[in-house]
Amino acid sequence: MSRREGSLDPQADSSVSPLPLLEAKIHQTHSLARLLTKYAEQLFQEYVQHQGDPFGLPGFSPPRLPVAGLSAPAPGHAGLPVPERLRLDAGALAALPPLLDVVRRLQAELNPRAPRLLRRLEEAARRARALGAAVEAVLAALGAEPREPRPEPAAATAAAAGVFPAKVLGLRVCSLYREWVRCTEADLGQLVPGGPA
Repeated sequence: MSRREGSLDPQADSSVSPLPLLEAKIHQTHSLARLLTKYAEQLFQEYVQHQGDPFGLPGFSPPRLPVAGLSAPAPGHAGLPVPERLRLDAGALAALPPLLDVVRRLQAELNPRAPRLLRRLEEAARRARALGAAVEAVLAALGAEPREPRPEPAAATAAAAGVFPAKVLGLRVCSLYREWVRCTEADLGQLVPGGPA
């Protein structure tokens, strides 16, 4: 292919700047995070709906069970440099799929007649993996150090012995999924051209 016809390989064409490619990758990943924020909220609402009382009652405050391998974003998260925040986001997104899979298995036993909820939990695990990989790609494109691999979270079923603890565990995991996706969206928003500084 002649130079005049153009090249399908942007690396082969020295006139192609990596900056527009980076901006496109950031924008694409931010759009994915924004979409997943909406899906995470829908998953949380549907999860609550299927758990029965007291989960859907106003003022219900479940115990905040610790989840092995994952916690909520720290209060000082927003004050960290953006690459560090994205590394934390990527780590949390990598920890979520096995936890969402545990919740899906528990819900298959507790709510076998809720196929949409089970499908959404399965999709959430897949989407968390995809968003995590996209954030990792943005970090690599920025030249940031990759996150250190985390050990896979231990199966949370030990903490979920019994129906009520299993439901609370699922609520906590769905809540953490929602929080980390929102956090990732906000952190990527800092990099979107024309976004908040």
